[in-house]
Amino acid sequence: MAPPKRGTTAKTATKKRAAPKAATTRTAATTATTAKATPAKASPAKANPAKATAAAAGSARRTTTRDALAAGAARASGERARRRGTPLIAVPDIVDAPARAPEAATPATGASTTPAPARPTAGPAAPRAAVGGARKHRPRPAARSPKPAAKVMARQGGRRTEPPRPIRPLRPVPDAPDVSTSSAQRLRADAASRRKDLGTEDRRTRPRPEVVRPGEASRTVVPGLEDLVQAGVAALRAVVAASGVEPEEVERQVASTLAFLRRRLTGDFEVDDFGFDEDFTVNAYLPLLRPLYKTWFRVEVRGIENIPAEGGGLVVSNHSGTLAMDSLMTQVAVYDETPTHRHLRMLGADFVFQTPVVSQIARKSGSTLAANSDAERLLGGGELVGVWPEGFKGIGKPFSERYKLQRFGRGGFVASAIRTGVPIIPCSIVGAEEIYPMIGNMKTLARLVGAPYAPVTPTWPLLGPLGLVPLPSKWLIEFGAPVQTSDLGDGAADDPMLIFDLTDRTRETIQQTLYSLLMQRRSVFF
Repeated sequence: MAPPKRGTTAKTATKKRAAPKAATTRTAATTATTAKATPAKASPAKANPAKATAAAAGSARRTTTRDALAAGAARASGERARRRGTPLIAVPDIVDAPARAPEAATPATGASTTPAPARPTAGPAAPRAAVGGARKHRPRPAARSPKPAAKVMARQGGRRTEPPRPIRPLRPVPDAPDVSTSSAQRLRADAASRRKDLGTEDRRTRPRPEVVRPGEASRTVVPGLEDLVQAGVAALRAVVAASGVEPEEVERQVASTLAFLRRRLTGDFEVDDFGFDEDFTVNAYLPLLRPLYKTWFRVEVRGIENIPAEGGGLVVSNHSGTLAMDSLMTQVAVYDETPTHRHLRMLGADFVFQTPVVSQIARKSGSTLAANSDAERLLGGGELVGVWPEGFKGIGKPFSERYKLQRFGRGGFVASAIRTGVPIIPCSIVGAEEIYPMIGNMKTLARLVGAPYAPVTPTWPLLGPLGLVPLPSKWLIEFGAPVQTSDLGDGAADDPMLIFDLTDRTRETIQQTLYSLLMQRRSVFF
């Protein structure tokens, strides 16, 4: 040992000598601990003691941190293994699936047994061991209702199987018809079976709907066909009685109307070449006009004996009234007042047959176009023909010119009567001028609609639809003495002077008769 230097005491020298020893001792202890904890090969001691001490301290810290992380991972792995080992709902394993299938089909009523959690093991390999050894659990949703027929799904051999479904019984199929039977018999058998299925055989035994009587509770009553027919007959009786028919004639009119409806449904009626439907005219057309004829206008007919009972004849009359109501009333008068109930076949203008609904009614009621050819065919066939030579000039004249006849045209009706040799019967009508007193004419509107005139009356168009109701004037119809044409010869129809003379004579006869009737009439409405 070297002697101490100057200026130092023995105690100080002793501390300096002891310090390297203590440091050496700590370094050796740390190195020993590191070598014991880490079995890796140790690095040789460095020549520099300070660097060796720092390296040893860093290695010790890293070893301590790694150990702490390994311990934490082991604890976490153990916790996960414990949680996996505690299932919420017991699910059968792959191996135990066949044995536990009945238990899985019925929902568990009690608490499931939970296995003990696995203890965490130290070391980095502990998490892998815990995960690999734990069972795979798949949480199954709880059953909503304890249905005994719940579907149980299992995995067997890697395939998804289901329990067998119940087999529904098939509907009974009817036996096939015998091949030996004929097709007609099979069709009849099929139709009978269908009728039996629909219950059509019980229609006769079904109860009829009852009628609710006064005082009974209200019930839903379905009217039958007989009830509807009875209601229609009752309404028909009321209409016939209101039309002015005598009480003893009501039932006869009702019976004839029902027979008419049956004929229309079965098609048992005839129509001639001009479209005249006698069945429609007698049972539908004329009955609708009779209330106006008898009740509203109170028509009085005179000289009906001048109309021939049979054979052809030409009735020539004045025209007035804004609407052609005078021609309709004349037609009713001829049929009702003549003993043989003759039909008056009227000649109409082109405008009548251009109107959609009016043209069809006119054709069915016996009217035809005002042409010489049609007139001669009807007269030659023994028909009674009516003509109004004034045309639209007569019905469209103002009220101030009432009962003043207009020009009769060229006299074509006289030529037709001469060619066929039938008599000319003048007719005078009083009362038609007052049903629609024409006080104005809207010519511009008439040209727009294509009408010959657009009348303005005291009620039309001021009162609207009410203006179409005619005024109830008193009517007088008188048939004059016939003018014979059969003794004029064959060439008389081509003599214009003769035709003009006959036309003017007929016009004067009608005009004089009108003046006479106006003097005999007490009032316009009485």
